[in-house]
Amino acid sequence: MDGTAFRKHMAKIYASDCLAFMQAGCELIKVRSPSRQYHRIFCLSEELSEIRWHPTSKKPDKARIVIESVKEVRVGKNTETFRQRESTAEFPEECSFSVIFGDNYETLDLVANSPDEANIWVTGLSYLIGGNKSKSPEAIEQKQDMRDRWLQEMFEKAAGDQVGQLDEFEVMQLMKKLNNSVTSMRVRQKFKEMTLSKVRDGDSKPTLSSHEFLDLFKEMTTRPEIYFLLVRYSSSEVMAIDDLLIFLEAEQGMAGVSREKCFTIINKYEPSQEGREKGHLGIDGFTNYLLSEDCDIFDYQHRSVCQDMTQPLSHYFIASSHNTYLTEDQLKGPSSVAAYVKALQKGCRWVELDCWDGANGEPIIYHGHTLTSKILFKAVVEAINQHAFETSQYPLLVSIENHCSVEQQSVMAHHLKTVFGDKLMIDSPGESATYLPSPEQLKGRVLIKGKKLPSDFVGEEGEVTDEDEGADSERRRIKKEGFKKRVLIKELSDLVTLCKSVRFEDFHEAAQKQKYWEICSLSEVNAIKFASLCAEDFVSHNKHLLTRIYPNPNRVDSSNYNPQDVWNCGCQIVALNYQTPGLMTDLYDGKFRQNGQCGYVLKPGVMREEISYFSANSRDIIPGISPQILHIKIISGQKFPKPKGSGSKGDVIDPYVSMEIFGIPADCAEERTKTIPHNGYNPIYDESFDFTVNLPELALVRFVVLDDDFIGDEFIGQFTIPFECLQPGYRHFTLLSNTGESLEPASLFVHVAVTNKRGGGKPTKRGMSVKKSKRSRDYTHVRPVGVKTIDEVFKASLAPLKEGSELRENVQNAMTRFKEACGLASIANLKQCIRLLATRLAGSSDTVTLRLSMKDDLAFLDAEGSAPDMLKKALSAFDLMVSESKTLMEQADSLVVRIDEVQKAGLEYHDNLSYLLTKDGLKGKRLSKASENFAWNIRVLKGQADLLSRSKKECQDWMRQIQEAGTALGLMSSVEPEPEPDRISEAES
Repeated sequence: MDGTAFRKHMAKIYASDCLAFMQAGCELIKVRSPSRQYHRIFCLSEELSEIRWHPTSKKPDKARIVIESVKEVRVGKNTETFRQRESTAEFPEECSFSVIFGDNYETLDLVANSPDEANIWVTGLSYLIGGNKSKSPEAIEQKQDMRDRWLQEMFEKAAGDQVGQLDEFEVMQLMKKLNNSVTSMRVRQKFKEMTLSKVRDGDSKPTLSSHEFLDLFKEMTTRPEIYFLLVRYSSSEVMAIDDLLIFLEAEQGMAGVSREKCFTIINKYEPSQEGREKGHLGIDGFTNYLLSEDCDIFDYQHRSVCQDMTQPLSHYFIASSHNTYLTEDQLKGPSSVAAYVKALQKGCRWVELDCWDGANGEPIIYHGHTLTSKILFKAVVEAINQHAFETSQYPLLVSIENHCSVEQQSVMAHHLKTVFGDKLMIDSPGESATYLPSPEQLKGRVLIKGKKLPSDFVGEEGEVTDEDEGADSERRRIKKEGFKKRVLIKELSDLVTLCKSVRFEDFHEAAQKQKYWEICSLSEVNAIKFASLCAEDFVSHNKHLLTRIYPNPNRVDSSNYNPQDVWNCGCQIVALNYQTPGLMTDLYDGKFRQNGQCGYVLKPGVMREEISYFSANSRDIIPGISPQILHIKIISGQKFPKPKGSGSKGDVIDPYVSMEIFGIPADCAEERTKTIPHNGYNPIYDESFDFTVNLPELALVRFVVLDDDFIGDEFIGQFTIPFECLQPGYRHFTLLSNTGESLEPASLFVHVAVTNKRGGGKPTKRGMSVKKSKRSRDYTHVRPVGVKTIDEVFKASLAPLKEGSELRENVQNAMTRFKEACGLASIANLKQCIRLLATRLAGSSDTVTLRLSMKDDLAFLDAEGSAPDMLKKALSAFDLMVSESKTLMEQADSLVVRIDEVQKAGLEYHDNLSYLLTKDGLKGKRLSKASENFAWNIRVLKGQADLLSRSKKECQDWMRQIQEAGTALGLMSSVEPEPEPDRISEAES
């Protein structure tokens, strides 16, 4: 039977089922070289002692591999043959695996018809070589005694005095008690299937015996993809403490895991008392753990405020609402005080009040000259005051669009002062300052944004230009007649201190005249135009000054624009219609999850640094930022609901998963899985995707589950997460509705890994990092400014920049070679490598002992005895990696100093740069290009110095990881090592 049939067949998924499938045989592709690929029938012998295949050109006794000779089973395309991309690119990673056997470590490279079949073979072989050789299927099933004893005990307690039988109601109750995630409908349906024959025989109240209940429970709750994972990390079908420790460190990326921590996890998630006492995690406990918050994809550190909150306000993206009072559309929808409460509770830090004259001398809020309903200004201010700082303690910006008469302006000012009281920020901005205060300095304060009279104004009231966004009719009138003067009373004007509303002319004018406490508003059309034509100027403008972007007036349905387009230019106040669900709101919600939902997210360094070059539209690598590769494997889905808006086609759905990257244009990408027909309950995908991300700090990752055979709405659920918040390893996350509400228990199960681009990606025959890209090297070079004295200064950086770049490349190349020598993909970490080497040596027929020692914080691996050639190569690659790391750690600091000295010398020209460039005859485009190149050079110098410092810390962390792995595996030696240059030169060759 095929893999799908096998999956359906399994009432209890054990290693014995995998072995039975392997004994029955199936077709696999045997890959020898680009031109030698053969379809063969492979099977496991009845006595579990050999792998055999046919037809074959060899003698029958040669077409076999003895299980005793198998050293390891590699998942994916991680052998020399598979790395020849020209011959194996068409084979999916999830269907490929290799059997390493014999004293010479020969490889049998195989491709299955499906990920299911590959998983079965890998799981069965891993089980056999993990200390379970020559075991009969019956003996293997006995290893499940712990689970069976627990279920039998629970069954007997539920049955009470009855003679070992449970009726439908009792089965339902027991299932819910043991596994609350199983749906009642499916349990009821399965119960009816199992008791159908009993009903036919006249049993009016059919029951299940303990044996039948155990089969029911295992079929309903055992997830094959989790079982496959458990068996790969355990020598039996339960995880011991040491197995769990290795899994947490090697797969989940947890540092410093102790046996005590593992025991705590087992106590928390293992349901059987026997398992808790013995320190064993069975399939049910392992599933519970992987479904828990401990294994959520969202990094728990980001659930609270984790960013620097002491930088100027202009250095943050600020969660901002548009026409906050509306709950529906812009023309006739209702206005509501509750809309403000809802926005504030979501972490919104910018709310808008469109103020008009109301009855009885009380100002009102509504969308002027439309049919939207009206609410009292005072009620809104009171609601804002009550809920302003429930979700976030950081400053709340209240935008006043004032259309009121002098009399009612006075009422507005009175309400603002009496309701907000001491929270109101009325201190005048410091004349000597150049930046706004920080969110930390403004904690608990309310800032009023609006028009303001000149600072030297004398009197009770004066005129200001009405140039802000207003109602549609007002905008049309302004376009036709020009800006209209409005009367503003001084009492209300004085409440505006740090957010004075001014008109935007152009970036040059703003740079010359705009004060740091003044804010401009741009419609999305103008903002997108600037983002397209002059993205660098837009970024520079937003380093010092706040910019608000609002939806186009023609969005009368309250639809939203893409906020990412203007976040890419550093715009802080990107106002969206909070009441409108959909993709744009998903991005917004995802963006502001990353800093404890406080409404403020720190912009990337390239958008904040005083002198730096950054254009969001560039397809080039950003100087000073190391591109990352995001490796995502979509494993499975759980309990997808039917699309809410779909038509009547029964309860069956055909789900697929789409993954989207939102960020700068160079990072935007989209991929999708295959469709799983007629299965929304537990679809298995097992598909991997890679995304290159050049600016990780801006990137958002969106998972969306869709129905491929829909009538009406195809949307099932989504989850949007900032790149920086992704946790590595095997992770679950709950899907959200299009309004951001949890769809629990609907979830996705994925594997996440992030690697550096230079040392990551799919390995080639010689290793990914051996070829040096000329294009990538360009971004470690400075550019000519055009002034000889300045260019001479920057030329002094060429040598240290080149040396630093080569140091980092050498380390990354050596790391990639070591992983390849270990037979692991680029996404593997060092602990996996060390574990695999230790396992290999332990399984070697030669008498070999692996010893790890530390000297001067460097790790040294030595094999005592006669190691096979493959292991010698791995150890040589390890030595080279340590050697290159040592060189980088020794030289990084001095190179950073040299680069910093050039940067400081270059910065001395900054204040007089325009004068020096003009003096040398540069003007127009040449002048702009020279200024741009100067900023580029400063950014390159700072960025490369930062990358070198981070690389040194990374190398130090590698040594720590190796030591932790050696300690956990019992490899540590107290003897200090002697250097072995011959072994290093062998790896270099």
